[in-house]
Amino acid sequence: MRVLVTGGAGFIGSHYVRTLLSGGYPTAEGAEVTVLDMLTYAGNLANLEPVEGRYGFVRGDICDAALLAEVVPGHDLVVNFAAESHVDRSIDGPAAFVRTNVLGTQTLLQACLDAAVPKVVHVSTDEVYGSVDEGSWAEDAPLQPRSPYSAAKAGGDLIARAYAVTHGMPVSVTRCGNNYGPYQFPEKVVPLFATNILEGRKVPLYGDGGNVRDWVHVDDHCRGIQLVAERGEPGEVYHIAGTAELTNLELTQRILDELDADWGMVERVPDRKGHDRRYSLDDSKLRSMGYAPATGFDEGIAATVQWYADNPSWWKPLKGAR
Repeated sequence: MRVLVTGGAGFIGSHYVRTLLSGGYPTAEGAEVTVLDMLTYAGNLANLEPVEGRYGFVRGDICDAALLAEVVPGHDLVVNFAAESHVDRSIDGPAAFVRTNVLGTQTLLQACLDAAVPKVVHVSTDEVYGSVDEGSWAEDAPLQPRSPYSAAKAGGDLIARAYAVTHGMPVSVTRCGNNYGPYQFPEKVVPLFATNILEGRKVPLYGDGGNVRDWVHVDDHCRGIQLVAERGEPGEVYHIAGTAELTNLELTQRILDELDADWGMVERVPDRKGHDRRYSLDDSKLRSMGYAPATGFDEGIAATVQWYADNPSWWKPLKGAR
């Protein structure tokens, strides 16, 4: 089995690759893996050091049709993690998000269609739905994105659906909650807060801190993706939910507690534009296929914060790259 992982040097993609090559997915035992990554600020080959020498690497852009025409053929599975993914950056510079998340997705899917790839999984986000006051989104909820990032991801999702409907392409879409875990670039809230506190710097808390997010450990997320790769239906969307819905105030308190810090380390900052209030996914569809998160939030956040405490050599060089 040959697997192409786009964005495989990023946070979630690299976890998938490390797990795949370490025997974490029994049905993919012995798979040959190709990583395609542009190595933007958030792509880092250091994320793949635990499996160094066990995968093929191509540095490139999913918008490069000529390159994809060379790389994609011969693969049995393509998993697309490649994306611009930070909301704040999308507000300041949306063009890169539209280019990668919409045009890049279409270019990759066309290459997969031309090469008759047997299975494609397009990895997306709960942010495409916008904000929900109560209850949880099912997979058929309307897409109402509220940031340039989420709008671009929604565009890519619709392109994937169009390829499934128009061409009968075997592409499935996954949407997950907020991920956390080791090797996450320190612009995202968990590693940003943890590393700032470790450096004795204050952490910036948006607005009133009441925004609610569903937290899923990266390992659970990747197991859900693999299940969809094995059993997902063409054109279908699958939610991958986590184990904790927390306000940003509650998340901040958990990180402070793990590092024996207090609220004197927190700086209140103005809320960002269009800040979604609450996300929540109903993942009963994937659970009916056998999925269940294995990492409880208590153990997951403790292990994650400890990883950043133990690995300053990984994150300190990246703090200046934000």
